[in-house]
Amino acid sequence: MLRYILAAATLAATVLPSASFAEREATETAKQELVARNELPGQRFRDYFQLFQPRKAAEPVEVTYSKDWLDQQPKAAGDDNWKCLSEALYFEARGESVRGQFAVAEVILNRVKSGRFPDSLCGVIRQGTGKKYQCQFTYTCDGRKEVIHEQKAYERVSKVARAAIDGVAKELTEGATHYHTTAVRPSWSRVYKQTARIGVHIFYRHNYRTASN
Repeated sequence: MLRYILAAATLAATVLPSASFAEREATETAKQELVARNELPGQRFRDYFQLFQPRKAAEPVEVTYSKDWLDQQPKAAGDDNWKCLSEALYFEARGESVRGQFAVAEVILNRVKSGRFPDSLCGVIRQGTGKKYQCQFTYTCDGRKEVIHEQKAYERVSKVARAAIDGVAKELTEGATHYHTTAVRPSWSRVYKQTARIGVHIFYRHNYRTASN
């Protein structure tokens, strides 16, 4: 009888683990799962954190106002307003220095901001076109078709237009909204305040400045 009891006890011990052993096993398994849940996502988080670190801001473009600098810039592109500004610079200032071209572009942009002129580059440039003595830019009402013959010059002024629109150039004209060449002296030039003289252009603004210009 004793022999059967010992045999049964041995079988039970072999087949059925004791409660303490099962608890230890369960505890160890739980620890491993906890480690997996905590460490692996944490590692992934660290990987993502490194991956999505904010990039350093691009270095500001330094405009040197030279043809060499323009030639080093990528080919310019843009919307209709960019095209309008490029065309205006070509017909109004392609023979001017690069600094002078930027100054003319600045005047047109200042008009857009001023509130006293149309609120787009194309609107400013075409203001008064077709009306005798009312066009703002001579080439738009001189009766001649606007044809671009000097492709290299156009390519350069289109880069000036792109840079001016993007705001990478420093202010050159102190808020000027008007200009004329040194070959003429319009009546309004005696009323407005002269702000700059660059190349063959003289720049002016109203004697008062609004918050927007």
